[in-house]
Amino acid sequence: MSFGEMFLSGLSAVFSGGHFLMVLLAIVLGTIFGALPGVSATMAVALGLTFTYTMSPVPAIVFLVAIYCSSITGGSITAILFKIPGVPSSAPTTFDGYPMAKEGKAGKALGVALFCSAIGGLFSAIVMFAMSSPLSKAALAFGQGDLFAITFLGLSILTVLDMDHILTTIISGLLGLLLACIGQDPMAGVARLTFGNSQLLAGIEMIPVLIGLFAVTEVLKQTNAKKRLSAEDGVAGTKGRVNTKMPSLREMWSIKWVMLRCSIVGTIVGILPGAGATIASFMCYAMENKLSKYPEKFGTGIIDGIAASETANNAATGGAMVPLLTLGIPGGNAAAVMMSALALKGVQMGPLLLTKQPEFLSATFITMIITNILMVVVAMGIAKVFAQILAIPYSYLGPIILMLATIGSYSEGGFVGVQVMVLAGVLGVVVKYMHLNSAAIVLGLVLGGMCEEHFSRAYLMNRANVGKALFGTPIAAVVMTACILMLLSPLYMPWIKKLISRKKA
Repeated sequence: MSFGEMFLSGLSAVFSGGHFLMVLLAIVLGTIFGALPGVSATMAVALGLTFTYTMSPVPAIVFLVAIYCSSITGGSITAILFKIPGVPSSAPTTFDGYPMAKEGKAGKALGVALFCSAIGGLFSAIVMFAMSSPLSKAALAFGQGDLFAITFLGLSILTVLDMDHILTTIISGLLGLLLACIGQDPMAGVARLTFGNSQLLAGIEMIPVLIGLFAVTEVLKQTNAKKRLSAEDGVAGTKGRVNTKMPSLREMWSIKWVMLRCSIVGTIVGILPGAGATIASFMCYAMENKLSKYPEKFGTGIIDGIAASETANNAATGGAMVPLLTLGIPGGNAAAVMMSALALKGVQMGPLLLTKQPEFLSATFITMIITNILMVVVAMGIAKVFAQILAIPYSYLGPIILMLATIGSYSEGGFVGVQVMVLAGVLGVVVKYMHLNSAAIVLGLVLGGMCEEHFSRAYLMNRANVGKALFGTPIAAVVMTACILMLLSPLYMPWIKKLISRKKA
C-alpha cells in the first residue's frame, strides 16, 4: 500500500459513516477528562471504553486515540489556571504556567501550551506513520526468541523507570507479574491462582484492573483529601473569563529549538514501553533548564518551560503508538488500555496487523493529525468555561466517575469485572500508601503473559535449550544483552558516577 493509498484510507476511515462527529465528541470528552483533576490520560481512555463496545475495531481505535491525544492537552488548562495538573504529565506545566497566570498572562500561557501541544503531537504522528510500516516489515522476520527479547526489554525498563526508588519499582513490577500468572498456563493449560473460580481461567481482565488502579484510586484519594475544587481556587477568581492568546511569531521563533528538541525526545521516550508522557515532560523540562541561557528564569513564568512540558508530553502520544502498532507492545498505560480494548474485538496487535490491516495505521495517523489541530480550538472554548465546571464539588464529580468506571468494568467482565475493579482500587490505595509504582504494576501485568508465552514457545522450539532460546539469533542476542545491562544498571551506575565525580575533582 503506497503512502497516497494509506492516506486516502485513513481519510475514509475518519470521515465516513459519521466517524468525524465521533472524533469531535472524543476530542471534547478527552479535553474535559484531561482537565478534570484526578482524571489521568489512562483513566480518560479507560472511561472512553464505555462508548466503544458497539463499534468495530477501526472506529474504536480512532475514538480512543482522539481521547488519548486531547486528554494530554486538556491537562494543561487546570495546570495553568489553578496549579492543579489535570493529568500527571502536566505537572511541569504548573512550574511556569501558574506564575504567568498570576501575573495576568493566563491567556498567553494557555496559547503557548496549546500551540506547543499541537506541534509535539503532529511531529510524533508523522514519526509514527513513517516508522511503523518499516518496523512492522522487519518484525515479520522475528522468531519467538526475538519476540521474547523485545518484550522482556519492556520489563527491563523497570530498573530505570524511577531511579530514585528502584527497589519499590521492581517490587511493583513483580507484583504485576504475579497478577499476570492468574489463569491457565498458556502451554500446559494448568489452572494457576484461580482459587477454584472458573471465571478466572482466562486470566484477570485488564480493563477492570486499570480502571480500579487509576480511576477508583484517584477518586478515593480526592475524596479523602476533603477539598472542594471551586472557581475561587483559580487565579484571582477567573471564573471562566480567560481569552486564550496564541503566541506571536517572535515568541514562536524564540522557542523553535525547544519545541524541536522536546518533540524528538518526547517521541523517543513515548516509544519506550512503560515510560510515557509524564516521564517525557519532566525529562524535557529538566533538559531545557540545563540548556537554557537563563535557567534562573525557569519556575518564575517563562514560555520556554511551558513549551518544554507540553511539547514533550504530546509528542509521547505518537511515540507510544509505535510499539503498539508495530510489535504489539504498549508504549504506555493508555496504549495498554487501547490494546486490551482491541484484543476484546479479536484484533491481534503486532507485525501482522499492519500487513493484513494497514487501515489501522492510516486511521490512527489521520486521527492524530485531526485531533492535534482541532483540540486547540476545542481547548480554547473549554478553558473559558472550565473555571465554572471546577466549581462543582468533588462529592458530585467523584460518584459520576465511579459510575462510569463501574459501567465499563461490568461491560468488560460482568460482576466479576466489578469485583476485580474494586479489589484493584483497594490495591491502588495500598500502592500509594506503600509508595509503590502503579505504572510498574501495569507494565508487569501487560507484558508478563506475553513474555511467558513467547519464552515457552522459544524454549520448546529450541528443544529445551535455554541458551538458544535466549541468544539463538543475532537480534535476540543483542536485545538480551541490552536487557542484562539495563537490569544490572543499579549495581554499576553508582560506581560509574563516583568514578566520573573523582575525575572532575
